[in-house]
Amino acid sequence: MNKKVGYGIALALALVAPLSIYPVFLMKVLCFALFACAFNLLIGFTGLLSFGHAAFFGSAGYVAGYAIRSMGLPFELGIVLGVATAALIGLVMGLLAIRRQGIYFTMITLALAQMLFFVCLQAPFTGGEDGLQGVPRGTLFGVLNLENDLTMYYVVLAIVVAAFALIVRTVHSPFGQVLKAVKENEPRAISLGYDVDRYKLLAFVLSAALAGLAGATKTTVLGFETLTDVHWSMSGLVVLMTLVGGLGTLAGPIVGAIIIIALENKLGDLGNLLANLTSVEWFKSIGESVTIVTGLIFIVCVLAFRRGIVGELVALARRGKAAN
Repeated sequence: MNKKVGYGIALALALVAPLSIYPVFLMKVLCFALFACAFNLLIGFTGLLSFGHAAFFGSAGYVAGYAIRSMGLPFELGIVLGVATAALIGLVMGLLAIRRQGIYFTMITLALAQMLFFVCLQAPFTGGEDGLQGVPRGTLFGVLNLENDLTMYYVVLAIVVAAFALIVRTVHSPFGQVLKAVKENEPRAISLGYDVDRYKLLAFVLSAALAGLAGATKTTVLGFETLTDVHWSMSGLVVLMTLVGGLGTLAGPIVGAIIIIALENKLGDLGNLLANLTSVEWFKSIGESVTIVTGLIFIVCVLAFRRGIVGELVALARRGKAAN
């Protein structure tokens, strides 16, 4: 299937989805899909494994939420402030970590992200362990009332589609081709005269900004921000989404986010349904075992679908074309 046709079908489904599925759940999925796509831009196309992306996701959420709730700024300015904060933190972290490679780069990003976690834990404006509560959605440009779930959904969809289009354009641009060259063979890219560290830093900051956009949007959708979003486990969650969906594919992180978030939110309902159908009370405990189920999915993907779901489908389609 042509990629443009596939994207068109996906967009059409997204436009009609809130007619049958709870819009707030869909908005949460969209925010995490953008988060996973931002992370995939760094690891899938640049080859840099960051274990600190929760810092950008959560910090943007806190700043946007505080700006809207306590400073009285409108929705759009709160989002911009959140994205700018994530980009700035990404620049600082990138300057400190980008000259390291492999596990050293990963551990530096993790350490810096955990430092930010403790800042958020103790800072007065974050609410500490209670989190930032009661963030209003307000209006968009003073016209659209975002308190309406359906209106908010289409605004979030527009944000995510625009951000995804930016990622696609970046990947297929000359800049994106250099990033792929750095991932495949960094010494060769250096020998060709490219300033590899500068390219990696730009990719890191762009990925941080997009992750911040996802975090800021999520905070306004749900109306609160907690320490969960800046904890290292959130960085692990986005790694899981990307690997399950398909590392280095454009649509893979979206598929991975849908699967993981759907499991987190609907596994309990599935357990109750199975318990009612079979009269086996044990099924009711499935909702409390989300981490076990997602862990099993990760193991299965690593063993049987090493390219991820979308990656395996792409490879299968290529083999079919080669056979014909």
